[in-house]
Amino acid sequence: MNPSLEDIVSLCKRRGFIYPGSDVYGGLSGTWDYGPLGVTLKRNIMALWWQMFVEQRDDMYGVDAAILMNQKVWQASGHVDTFTDPLVECSNCHGRFRADKIDVSKCPTCGKTDTFGEPKQFNMMFKTSVGPVASDESISYLRPETAQGIFTNFKNVVDSLYPDVPFGIAQQGKAFRNEISPRDFIFRSREFEQMEIEYFVHPSDWERIFEDWVKLVHDWCRALGLPEDKVHELEVPAEDRAHYSKRTIDFEYDYPIGREELLGLAYRTDFDLGNIQRASGKSMEYRPKDGSAPFVPHVIEPSFGLERAVMAVLCAAYTVDTVGDDERIVLKLPRALAPVKVAVSPLLKNKQELVAKAREVYQLLQKEVGAVMWDDNGNIGKRYRRQDEIGTPACVVVDFQTLEDGTVTVRDRDTTEQTRVKIDQLTLALETSR
Repeated sequence: MNPSLEDIVSLCKRRGFIYPGSDVYGGLSGTWDYGPLGVTLKRNIMALWWQMFVEQRDDMYGVDAAILMNQKVWQASGHVDTFTDPLVECSNCHGRFRADKIDVSKCPTCGKTDTFGEPKQFNMMFKTSVGPVASDESISYLRPETAQGIFTNFKNVVDSLYPDVPFGIAQQGKAFRNEISPRDFIFRSREFEQMEIEYFVHPSDWERIFEDWVKLVHDWCRALGLPEDKVHELEVPAEDRAHYSKRTIDFEYDYPIGREELLGLAYRTDFDLGNIQRASGKSMEYRPKDGSAPFVPHVIEPSFGLERAVMAVLCAAYTVDTVGDDERIVLKLPRALAPVKVAVSPLLKNKQELVAKAREVYQLLQKEVGAVMWDDNGNIGKRYRRQDEIGTPACVVVDFQTLEDGTVTVRDRDTTEQTRVKIDQLTLALETSR
């Protein structure tokens, strides 16, 4: 099934994944709050990314740079002068829009025609002032990307650890862009999180290593449970690439809003380190351990947007099927990403012996599995439907047979099949079931 955007938004609000930001006060455009299940899904995606690209590699190093940085960072990178979108304003309703995203002959708000003037360039960085006195020297910005925090720490990491080239520096964290027209749920917002890597290579090796990263990106998409036929590579032509890039592939996904960018892979040459070297006066050269000639490394950048990954995962997992005569919504999330790994229920919540035994099982799984939910609300069928809808891979039910032989019912989310499992074998059974 291909869910609509409305299906995804409704599920997220109803089940506690994602809420509109500042909702109680009427909201704030382009901001979203993650609820109990959404924050766990997001953290699970981040943890999987960190595991795949940092912990399981011996050539990757993590940093966590400050959000506020010296304004010289953004001057040297070109963001102060060039980080802009074309802005047009309707002379009738005064609505403001990105000129490249609308038909400028007709206002999408009021419907009037020929009300737009010439586009103006709008800088998307959030500007602020550091310290008690506002001045030119106190200007800073909420970072519009996490990449520059990596580049400014390149020399620190080399001086501290002296890794062999090629090596990468990875970072996860918030970024902020004053989008003219935030849209399509969490796809384009003003506050978001990035998971970025700057992979430093010898200039002669970039093409081979770039192709390695193409394969790694597809590995990541599979780990998220994204169907391969919905992931597409767009080789960005020279005229559409960022000015610093010599090659860029946009990895696009078939969202309900259409085929849109999920993540990017760019060859940035030595643009960033070269800029830092010129602006700071500090050498960014790497001195090989074999005594060969020093060089400024070139960079391959895989850049992952967390919210776009969350949205793709929800869309890929969202399924409508039938169980018997009943239609159900089920999120077929990969087990590693599911916010709740298992739900535990007593068959009847008014039978104290069942509740007590179910609590024992719940506490056991809480220690050994971690993300466990207690669910005794409504009849067992309603509990199953609720857990299906939030993507819980397995439900464990304590019934009267449990009191006799120490087995519980384990119900699989995707197949709805039920099996009896000994309590002392339950953890292993849950771990190997998917």
